[in-house]
Amino acid sequence: MSPLAEALHAIGLTHTAGELDDLVALATKRRWGPTQILEHVAEAEQRERAKRSLDRRVRSSKLGGFKPIADFDWAWPKRIDRDVVEAALKLDFLDEARNIVIVAPQGLGKTMIAQNISHAALLAGHSALFITAAQMLLDLGAQESVRALDRRFRYYTSRSLLCIDEIGYLSYDARNADLLFQVVSRRYERRSLVLTTNLAFSDWPTIFPNASCTTALIDRVVHHAEIIAIEGESYRRREAEAVKSSRRSKPKA
Repeated sequence: MSPLAEALHAIGLTHTAGELDDLVALATKRRWGPTQILEHVAEAEQRERAKRSLDRRVRSSKLGGFKPIADFDWAWPKRIDRDVVEAALKLDFLDEARNIVIVAPQGLGKTMIAQNISHAALLAGHSALFITAAQMLLDLGAQESVRALDRRFRYYTSRSLLCIDEIGYLSYDARNADLLFQVVSRRYERRSLVLTTNLAFSDWPTIFPNASCTTALIDRVVHHAEIIAIEGESYRRREAEAVKSSRRSKPKA
């Protein structure tokens, strides 16, 4: 690395330092003056830093791979409010610390929608975390001290958007209900939640059968929330049946 490149790297212009030879060649070819060179450097550094910031947020979000909303089959569910889903993807609810709750049976794309909302938040410059209810409660329940538990609460409440997937697939004891209540309460009217569940709110007591906080938990979730209800048959069941039908129709060798 040349002395100039080292100096640029030392003051934080890492992209320019790495591309210095190309920059000099481009500036010479286009006969740029000092102002044009500085404008190019500033724009390139901003783009690179925005990309690195997005990469960091995506990694820490635990979002993983997912299907884009463009692949969503809007014609398949018997009931879905597309306008409400698309409004959620525009993230207006974040500014008002409102929640999005997606209620649907298994296999109708509620997780896919939640993942796309989370991804949209990341692209818009927000921090986000995507996690299943089981993973989050297992993590919180494993903390062995009050201080350690408080650190994990801060972890789950510090993100601009927290998406808790699959509430309702397992039943939990009263302690887990209290832990979830704490997360919801600490974010209440401060930061947004996206929740997915396969159960209507009237059935949530079956998730936490011995908990006294279930009513208060539901109240805080729905108070400032848009409820997206999806009804219909499972996509995955349809795909499985299509594969099975295709195999049956193939001639035997």
